[in-house]
Amino acid sequence: MPTRAYAATSATSPLAPFSIERRDIRPSDVALEILYCGVCHSDLHQARNEWSNSTFPMVPGHEIVGRVTRVGASVKRFKPGELAAIGCMVDSCRSCESCRRGLEQYCEKGMTGTYNTPDSLDRTKQTFGGYSEAIVVDEAYTLRLPEKLDPKGAAPLLCAGITTYSPLRHWQVGPGKKVGVVGVGGLGHMGVKFARAFGAHVVAFTTSARKVEDALRLGAHEVVVSTRESDMKKHTASFDFILDTVSGEHDINAYLALLKVDGALTMVGAPEKPLSVGVFNLLASRRTLAGSGIGGIAETQEMLDFCAKHAVISDVEVIAIQDINGAFERLARGDVKYRFVIDMASLKA
Repeated sequence: MPTRAYAATSATSPLAPFSIERRDIRPSDVALEILYCGVCHSDLHQARNEWSNSTFPMVPGHEIVGRVTRVGASVKRFKPGELAAIGCMVDSCRSCESCRRGLEQYCEKGMTGTYNTPDSLDRTKQTFGGYSEAIVVDEAYTLRLPEKLDPKGAAPLLCAGITTYSPLRHWQVGPGKKVGVVGVGGLGHMGVKFARAFGAHVVAFTTSARKVEDALRLGAHEVVVSTRESDMKKHTASFDFILDTVSGEHDINAYLALLKVDGALTMVGAPEKPLSVGVFNLLASRRTLAGSGIGGIAETQEMLDFCAKHAVISDVEVIAIQDINGAFERLARGDVKYRFVIDMASLKA
C-alpha cells in the first residue's frame, strides 16, 4: 500500500517528502490512520546517524496516535473508528523469557523497533515509523488510547511517558518516598508529573534557574539548581530514588551522594560519552546505579490507563510536518517545552 511519509535519505540530508510501501493487512493486523506523531530526541540521533546504526532511507517516529481504519479477521480488541497508539516496538520474538514476562523491550533476540530495524516478517526490509500517514501493526503490539486523553498530548506518552513511568513503577515510588528527577526536559517533565501522581515528595534538579517556576508548575514540591553546591549539599543522603533523564555529560557522583542507604539512581537519559562513577559512592551506603529502557506492552497500556485516570499528558508544541527540520534544530538546542508533536493532517498538504 503506497503511503506518504517524510524521510531522511542520508545522515546529512534534511527530511523530505517520500513514498513508502505498507504491507497488506494480515489476520492479526490493525491499520491506523496516523493523527499525531511525537518527535523524540532519538529521532534526531537516528536521522543523523549519531549512534552509528542508521539505515537509509529512514522514516522516524515511534510516538504514534491514530484512528483504526481496518482490522484483520482475527483481531478482537480493536474496531474501525477507535483511537489506538503505537510505541517504540512493533514486534519481538514472543518466546524468550523476557517476552514471556511481558518485558518485550528486553527481548533476548532483539525487539523489532517501529523504525530503523529489520522487519520481523522480511529481514531484507526495514521498518518505517510514524512520520507518515498510515501504519499497519500486529494487534499484540497495538495499544488502546483512552478517550479521555487528548491525542496530541498523549502521543509522547508512547516513549517519553513509558520511559519514565516504568522505572518509577519498578522501584515502587509512592507515598512516603523522596524522589529526585534530574533534568526538566522532554523526559524529565514527564518524570516529575508521574512521581507527583504516584504520591511521592518530588524534587526536580535543573542547571537553569529559569526552569524553577516551570518545574513547580509541573508538580515538583522543591526545585534545586544543581550548579549551586550549597543547595545540593542540603539534600545529601536523603533520597529514596533518583531518576536521571539527562543525555549530556554531567557528574553522576553528585547525585549518587544524595541517595540514602539502599537508595537507587536509575538512568533513562543516554549520554554519548561514558560517565565516570566513583565506586565508593555505591559501597558507602549500599546504593544502586541502574538503567531502564521503555516498558513492555502490558505496562505501556497500564501507563496510558493511569494517565487517563490521573489527567497526565505531555506538554507539547504542535507542528506541521513541513516544519520538522526546523524542529530538529530547535530540539538539538533544547528549545522546546517540552515535546514537539506533528499534526499528520499537514502531510496531506
